[in-house]
Amino acid sequence: MSIADDLRAEYAALDALVADLNENQWSQPTPAPGWTIAHQIGHVLWTDRVSLIAATDPEEFSAQVLAVGTQDPAGFVDTAARIEAARAPADLLADWRETRTRLVDALVAVPDGVKLPWFGPPMSPSSMMTARIMETWAHGLDVADALGVVPEPTDRLRNVAHIGVRTRDFAYLVHGRTPPTDPFRVEVTAPDGQIWTWGPPEASNIVRGSALHFAELVTQRRALADLDLELIGDDAVEWASIAQCFAGPPGPGREPSQEGH
Repeated sequence: MSIADDLRAEYAALDALVADLNENQWSQPTPAPGWTIAHQIGHVLWTDRVSLIAATDPEEFSAQVLAVGTQDPAGFVDTAARIEAARAPADLLADWRETRTRLVDALVAVPDGVKLPWFGPPMSPSSMMTARIMETWAHGLDVADALGVVPEPTDRLRNVAHIGVRTRDFAYLVHGRTPPTDPFRVEVTAPDGQIWTWGPPEASNIVRGSALHFAELVTQRRALADLDLELIGDDAVEWASIAQCFAGPPGPGREPSQEGH
């Protein structure tokens, strides 16, 4: 499957979780403090919308969207989620469905070699689609947790793991630390039993475990203590403590469960 197909499938998986919810369920709290299910979908919608602007009108994105982020860098994401969450659920859902469809079509249509503006470095269309898969999956996990649902892991986790590996140095930088110069090795087991790898086999720092647990680590959806990951090397241990594949300041992460892993 193409990255675009994976993105459409990830959207559909999250849509299936919320399509039949009643209004009270849309107000149900999720693991993100202060965020209901409506906030989660509102945030995904807002990010899809500004991604669409980046893909179709880069000048407007740079002049308008980035300006909002500059004015309130610590709060504009929460503000946008709150505004969207105040809408009627049916309206919110319909808007998200239309916006995400237009976004995928727009990203597929971007000419090869073109980079799109973003809140960080410019991104290729494929990188933006990978980022949208990651964020949709992560917020979908928040929604699933709120509903007491355990989603079935899929091979789309490879996209999340990939962006988790690619953002290793970013995680260090947002924590005010210097990234290690030595390469890492990441070895994760896919839902179908395949082994996905990044980095040279001879690397002395290794992260090994299930693709699901690694994805939960880099999206900060589970505490490290709750994940069955093998960490070899001091740098791998440090990275696992700060791993973060989403943009913005360091996330607080999640509190460990009483059971641990």
